[in-house]
Amino acid sequence: MDADDRKESHVNPTTVAASPATDNLERQVRASFDRSGNDRLRMLLQSLTAHLHAFLRENNVTIEEWYAGVDFLTRTGWTCSETRQEFVLLSDVLGASMLVEVLAEARGEGGGATERTVLGPFHMTTSPERELGSSIAGAGGERLLVYGRVSDTTGAAVPSAIIDVWQADGEGYYDVQLPDVVPPGSGRGLFTTNSAGWFYFETVAPAPYPIPSDGPVGELLAAASRPVYRPAHLHFQVSAAGCREVTTHIFLADSPHLDSDAVFAVRPSLIRQRQTIDGDHGDLADLVVDPGGPPVPSIAEVLRVDLVLAPDADAMSWRST
Repeated sequence: MDADDRKESHVNPTTVAASPATDNLERQVRASFDRSGNDRLRMLLQSLTAHLHAFLRENNVTIEEWYAGVDFLTRTGWTCSETRQEFVLLSDVLGASMLVEVLAEARGEGGGATERTVLGPFHMTTSPERELGSSIAGAGGERLLVYGRVSDTTGAAVPSAIIDVWQADGEGYYDVQLPDVVPPGSGRGLFTTNSAGWFYFETVAPAPYPIPSDGPVGELLAAASRPVYRPAHLHFQVSAAGCREVTTHIFLADSPHLDSDAVFAVRPSLIRQRQTIDGDHGDLADLVVDPGGPPVPSIAEVLRVDLVLAPDADAMSWRST
């Protein structure tokens, strides 16, 4: 197939050619935003109008199809609650959440830092503050020691960094999915790195899980015959004074579904292999514990997670004044 054939294969046979009526309508809607005093908002709304009108023309969308879409979005909103964000899930499965993260990196935001991924729909409650070495373990799964060091892009340690961690349990559930069974805060923790930038805590190895299928997004994926599973992972959101915040995942290397993540968030640099250690943490010799600090849990299965933060230019500029 040559270039002309490939181009022809992407032509939508239902496309309706632009006409004076459609062009005039689009111009009217775009012009309605001209009075916006915010240049960025005006640009975004006018661009959205152009792309939306083009989508409707290119696919010759019927009245019934349009209002089916309106109904879908309405039900998506109704499904949201204090502990569930169906719109974030919709953004995730359409690849939009991941795309805006990639675009941020392309703009140079956080250059040299740990690669970013989506926030996801389960960051809906405040993680409890926990001491280093404590447990966030939920139900099921193998005990796991997670440890690592937070550094900046020069390799220097970042003490007092705040690490927000949340994950599914060993059966694939988040605490907010089983509020009558699982105590709030299970599988979540807010940790502060020690004087050498290290953190460590006990948990269970998370299980892969299907994204919620009992709402509009689940209906969409079923209608499209799309995979619904996410590989096993832990969420990390890391912040520190003078640094740009990073939201990311760490994926377990032995998990299924790494090549078919329902929200397109897997990046090779974020896949980690669990290790089995022998003896009294002999393989963790580089882990620095503050004198008198909380002890490291004695667990054979370990997962090392080193995280890198980039300087926040705005914060650094403010600090220098």
